[in-house]
Amino acid sequence: MKVDIFGIHYSVTDYARASDEILSHAQRHNSFAVSALAVHGLIESYRNPELRGKVEKIDLIVPDGQPIRWAMNYFHNLHLTDRVYGPTLTLHVLEKANQIGLKVFLYGSKSTTLEGLSTFILNKFPRLEIVGIHPDRFRDATRDEDAEDIKKINASHAHLVLVGRGCPRQEVWVSDHLGKINSAMLAVGAAFDFHAGVAPQAPEWMQRHGLEWLFRLFCEPQRLWKRYLVTNSFFIFLFFKKMLGIKV
Repeated sequence: MKVDIFGIHYSVTDYARASDEILSHAQRHNSFAVSALAVHGLIESYRNPELRGKVEKIDLIVPDGQPIRWAMNYFHNLHLTDRVYGPTLTLHVLEKANQIGLKVFLYGSKSTTLEGLSTFILNKFPRLEIVGIHPDRFRDATRDEDAEDIKKINASHAHLVLVGRGCPRQEVWVSDHLGKINSAMLAVGAAFDFHAGVAPQAPEWMQRHGLEWLFRLFCEPQRLWKRYLVTNSFFIFLFFKKMLGIKV
């Protein structure tokens, strides 16, 4: 079941169901795209029709942020008790993949982050096999480079491709590679930095009350102040507009 939040169709799911669905496709080497989409990605998609079209092609969009969950509950009379947070979903998926010894490919982020993430995964999930690592170019790949990336990933026989390119670049990547990459592709961004130990996570109480953005803003004010000022304010504007019955 999916519900519309400002033009993006989120799956009504939880960690258990989402991870089971991902593993089902991963084991069969189905080309399957996943995004943990928070407020920033939602608002970027709302404001950019081309991006929205790509995001809407993604098979499984989970409510990463508490405000997304609140909106889903309010406008669709749901009773979701928790969000499906990308870094936590990643752990659920890897834990289940570890039980059956699946293969994982890491795509995106910096080399140092990928090294830390690889160490974390192999220490925590020893039955997993990391079959490839590809740092981000921090630009769009050329046609030849992209073809080589696809060939490299498919040749690795990876069941899971974790994609950490930042939102919305990672959503565009998994969308554009549907039908090309024979794996379940997870756009989980911040999971790379958090699990690699290069960025701190917000305290649990802040996450629970939808204040993770404030913690991240405090940690990286110069990079994030504009993003949160604009996207959070616009989300609140759309929420109240829809609540008043005005078309958004």
